[in-house]
Amino acid sequence: EMAAPCHSSDSVLSPYDSKDREKRNHSLKQITIAFVKNSKFHGIRYIFAYHISKQRRAIWFLAFFIATGLLAIWSLNRILYLFSYPAVIKMQMIWARHLYYPTVTICNYNLFRLSRMTKADLYYSGYWLDLLHQDLSVNQDSLGVLREDTKQKILQLSNFTQYTPPAQYQLNTTDLINRLGHQMEEMLLECRFQGETCTSRNFTPIFTRYGKCYTFNSGKDGNPLLTTLKGGMGNGLEIMLDIQQDDYLPVWKETDETSIEAGVKVQIHDQTEPPFIHELGFGVAPGFQTFVATQEQRLMYLPPPWGDCKATPINSEFFSTYSITACRIDCETRYLVENCNCKMVHMPGNAKVCTPDQYKNCADPALDFLVEKDNDYCVCQTPCNMTRYGKELSMVKIPSKASAKYLAKKFNKTEDYIAENILVLDIFFEALNYETIEQKKAYEVAGLLGDIGGQMGLFIGASILTILEILDYLYEV
Repeated sequence: EMAAPCHSSDSVLSPYDSKDREKRNHSLKQITIAFVKNSKFHGIRYIFAYHISKQRRAIWFLAFFIATGLLAIWSLNRILYLFSYPAVIKMQMIWARHLYYPTVTICNYNLFRLSRMTKADLYYSGYWLDLLHQDLSVNQDSLGVLREDTKQKILQLSNFTQYTPPAQYQLNTTDLINRLGHQMEEMLLECRFQGETCTSRNFTPIFTRYGKCYTFNSGKDGNPLLTTLKGGMGNGLEIMLDIQQDDYLPVWKETDETSIEAGVKVQIHDQTEPPFIHELGFGVAPGFQTFVATQEQRLMYLPPPWGDCKATPINSEFFSTYSITACRIDCETRYLVENCNCKMVHMPGNAKVCTPDQYKNCADPALDFLVEKDNDYCVCQTPCNMTRYGKELSMVKIPSKASAKYLAKKFNKTEDYIAENILVLDIFFEALNYETIEQKKAYEVAGLLGDIGGQMGLFIGASILTILEILDYLYEV
């Protein structure tokens, strides 16, 4: 059989191919002319209007080119602004029918009561508290700064001649702080919440850096959260406390366990947030009635890239809800366990509690170093949703001259004791409202499309349908 002849790609087009090409070119020209005549683009029909002079066409071309350039520059500016992820803060005051009362944590500045300390307690913790040297001898140079009754108490307890601790004595730092700390049933003289009487049983013991503290309205142990139906004084918690200043540990030098202040430290916080009172609390002094007008603030932040809040759940074996204080306590606990093989009494977890000697030689220095120097170890982001309580404090002097004798007789104390040890704390909502502070996206895709669409209409008279015209023209081509 004869093979079919081969044709190279360089072969001359047949007359039929030439006619098809001319037909296609003619159709393309017709489609283009129809597009130019009917396009909604401002000015483009004049650029291709061959019946007008070249000068007018050139002017229309220049105007269209400038307008298109301005549109491109503006659109690029808006796109860059969108990807800078701007944010704004929206604040709003909302009135409520009722508000949940916050948790109030109260700590006495003094860690241990001297009158409760036994010889065995001093034997094991005297060096930690700087009452004794490491060889259990008293610092004779410091005895001169003590009152005579305190000096005699220290000398009596520190006489370890032929002394051996009781066989049944078990050194337990948690029990030591719990037993020697100030007890709420002894400090609390009067308590009212919204006019109703409350007692020390309404306060839940909790450990912090200040030792044994107490929380009111903690929501634990199955107790419902208390609510407030009105704002103003008399509609919150009002307590009278005896700080028992005569029972404070003698201060020979400033340490983490001894305090030169007298009074209590207070923190107002949400029930889901553990207390961090040594950094976030405020002091209340004896001899004054302190009024604390508080307002609930609900803060809502945006996660990256608009903000820097933490949107993911907390990765902790101790806490289920993320907060800055939970993150800090979790981090500090892990740091001490890694470096001292023990944890402080207030820290969560099942690790061994530090002994008084470990507190003195490792735990206190390590935690102080972490807080003051190692800023890269505990980096805690702001939660995306959090509740805080703003405060306004005011004080009046108590007792008045007219009430000094009455209070002294009522509590079986001297007038000087009342002036140096009694304080009244009144915490209430300023008004029955709360403030929302919300971080919102300042610019989104809808705003971008609106801006670009508006500029397209301004510069070249185009819209989304005009863009579809171009696509339709390209499809026809």
